[in-house]
Amino acid sequence: MKGRTVALGQIAGRGAAALIVDGQLEDLLLDPPEDAATAAGAIFRAVADRPVKGLGGVFVKLPQGRGFLRQAKGVAAGKPLLVQVTGPAEPGKALPVTTRLLFRSRYCILTPGAPGLNIARGIRDEDARAHLAALAQEGMEGADEELGLILRSACASAEAEEIAADLAETRALAEAVMADLDGPPELLLDAPDAALSAWRDWAEPAPDEVDDSPTAFADHGVEEMVDALLSPAVPLPGGAKMFIEPTRALIAVDINTGADTSPAASLKANIAAARALPRQLRLRGLGGQIVIDFAPMPKRDRATLDQVLKAAFRHDGAETALAGWTPLGNYEMQRKRDRLPLAASLGEGGAA
Repeated sequence: MKGRTVALGQIAGRGAAALIVDGQLEDLLLDPPEDAATAAGAIFRAVADRPVKGLGGVFVKLPQGRGFLRQAKGVAAGKPLLVQVTGPAEPGKALPVTTRLLFRSRYCILTPGAPGLNIARGIRDEDARAHLAALAQEGMEGADEELGLILRSACASAEAEEIAADLAETRALAEAVMADLDGPPELLLDAPDAALSAWRDWAEPAPDEVDDSPTAFADHGVEEMVDALLSPAVPLPGGAKMFIEPTRALIAVDINTGADTSPAASLKANIAAARALPRQLRLRGLGGQIVIDFAPMPKRDRATLDQVLKAAFRHDGAETALAGWTPLGNYEMQRKRDRLPLAASLGEGGAA
């Protein structure tokens, strides 16, 4: 099926949103677990604890448990802070948090501490940019001068009244949260659920269809596609396969060519794997250190693969550092952990 579809439903008893592009699952969001306060995007009033030598950061006290803040400069013990969760906590570790808050909505992002009125670079029409600049100026009139604004690319196809209303609502929320600094550690803003995140983050380009019927996932084959993600094997063209296997220390990726072991087949399989890898890691919720064992190929072909990897990860939503080739011929990279692993979220029991 051609087109861009957002399907809303449930997986393993949890609310979920699936982005399907031309019949292929492109992204998947799940409602936060019961302890939704610990999910990415939640905002807390916290209290700074003592700095930790050697880690370059400081622990902060949360209503339950603690977080770890890397931007520790000027943070004294006992100081109240507003912090936002940036990703899931690894087992036995503190929740990663930041003081650089972001208030996201469908049409705008408010950025406390990062002043300025900005318009998404994807909007290139000068008349449209001028019109949006006037909306931004009007919508932020009287705001704290340290409160910045980014109008998102979805504004290009929205009515002025929609943008203004969305901006006013988001600004009111941001100002209310930022003013609530006094008191003990407390949750001030829940993490968004899957439907809200889909509405906010998949608005551009606008979907051709939003299906929230009771049979949405069954109609679009979402459950089968999710079950396939719980297998380490990823089929590639020409009978090749990629295997993605998380370990405690890193994510191991192995590419096999199948029956054809010629240099041409190896390069073809490696290119296909490099192009598929960002989507596979995103859908599986995998991040951290990643080591790739590409199929054997001449060293002269590495430059080609470097370019394919850079292009493939350029538009991935998570921060990624491509470290390059190791002396043993593997490829190393680092991808930010921005969500819980899918297998852990579903208890490895599948989508049913």
